[in-house]
Amino acid sequence: MTQEEIKRHRVESVLKEIIPEALATLDDTRINSLLVTDVVCSKGRSDAKVYLDKSFLSPQEQGEALRQLRTVAGYIQNHCKQSEGWFKAPRFTFEFDEQLEKVSRMEELFKQISRNKEGEEEKEGTDES
Repeated sequence: MTQEEIKRHRVESVLKEIIPEALATLDDTRINSLLVTDVVCSKGRSDAKVYLDKSFLSPQEQGEALRQLRTVAGYIQNHCKQSEGWFKAPRFTFEFDEQLEKVSRMEELFKQISRNKEGEEEKEGTDES
């Protein structure tokens, strides 16, 4: 891992902690309790994608939350600069994390596969008798 990658990972982990703090200071209940699942910075650390947990929001609420987050992105950027003493902070792009849904869907598929295999093994065991 290069020095640049180490710095980027360090910034990402710091942002993962600071962004929820910044969101909690806002008065908007739609966004002040959102959970940050991941932050991914660009190579130069000038841009960052912030992934949020969407499990408690309807599709309409998700759209409203993203609009509101775009509005307060500058405030969150300033909060990060002030709390860490940085000269500049990355520009934020907010997205809802689809990974959690994909993982749960895959786990469900693996459960179905294991149930099917167990059923087939039981059938083979009774056929041999």
